[in-house]
Amino acid sequence: MKWLYVAAGIALYIKMLIMPSLTADSSDLAIVEAVVQDSGVPNAVSGIIFRNRLYDTIFEVVVFTIAITGVRFLLGNEKPSSKIHQFTDHPSIVLARLGATIAALVSVELAIRGHLSPGGGFAAGVAGGTAIGLVAITSSSEWMQAVYQRWQAATWEKISVLVFIVLAVLTLAGLELPHGELGGLLSGGIIPILNILVAVKVALGSWAVILLFIRYRGLL
Repeated sequence: MKWLYVAAGIALYIKMLIMPSLTADSSDLAIVEAVVQDSGVPNAVSGIIFRNRLYDTIFEVVVFTIAITGVRFLLGNEKPSSKIHQFTDHPSIVLARLGATIAALVSVELAIRGHLSPGGGFAAGVAGGTAIGLVAITSSSEWMQAVYQRWQAATWEKISVLVFIVLAVLTLAGLELPHGELGGLLSGGIIPILNILVAVKVALGSWAVILLFIRYRGLL
């Protein structure tokens, strides 16, 4: 099989040398500029997700919620695992917790500034879930479960979904906040709020799934 991979790599290299580089068409740039002007945010992707295709985004959030519920349903009747696989050596624990700190900071940055630069609510939620996962493989499952219940993460997850749906429906009905100054932190109307809500939802949902897999599978 090695010759097949080599041939594919050579073909890709020749393609890059022979075929001309693609440039953005002026009509494509006009569409991007129109999205930016309509949404009031420099990140056209966030403008499309939370405005032009907000109807689709609502159901994406709902599907993620159903997936989490499905995991709880499928694993609810299983016997908890008697052995939890975690990092035990000190260097791995230090590196994992350092990575968790960085991922958490990135999550906050993407959630707050996702409408101004590449990123957004879903990416922020994934970064937050990654941080939680790294902490989970270096800490006791009982402590993780206690923190989850102490902060009522399951309740906040449900609240974030309900608030997101309500705000999205109001936006689809034509009720929008002022866009503010383009490029400013407090700009884009409702889009920054939707970004934060999605980030909270994805991060807390990931936390719930991580705890379930640790409890019933003994690993992530």
